[in-house]
Amino acid sequence: MSRGLNKVQIIGHLGKDPEMRYTPSGKPVTTFSVAVSRSWNSADGERHAETEWFNVVAWGNLAEICKQYLVKGQQVFVEGRLQTRRWDDKEGQKHTSVEIVANEMMMLGDRRDANSHTQEAEPTSADNGSAMAEDEFPF
Repeated sequence: MSRGLNKVQIIGHLGKDPEMRYTPSGKPVTTFSVAVSRSWNSADGERHAETEWFNVVAWGNLAEICKQYLVKGQQVFVEGRLQTRRWDDKEGQKHTSVEIVANEMMMLGDRRDANSHTQEAEPTSADNGSAMAEDEFPF
């Protein structure tokens, strides 16, 4: 039997400050959105740009680190797996959400922590899980 692969890596900017919650069992989960922009020139030389938004979910120790150090506008590298959640709302409407369940995060650029100076990025890893994430425009 062959193995599959579900791995995604993004570099972008946080759209808002991370939000941390706790599961009923006390496990921390942090959600945040990341904007990834790309630009290109069309065949006629016209410049185009687009931004793709990703909802990110971090669990356990990684959730606590994301909440403590990440802020809106911060550039970040996130590695994890894609997960699709499906649910029905109170009116019976079906909803689908695709999110990145992070297992590694690296802060890029300035850390924006009042107690520290600009430092090199440090990779951070954690276990996987699932949770709800919210989509919101940033800047």
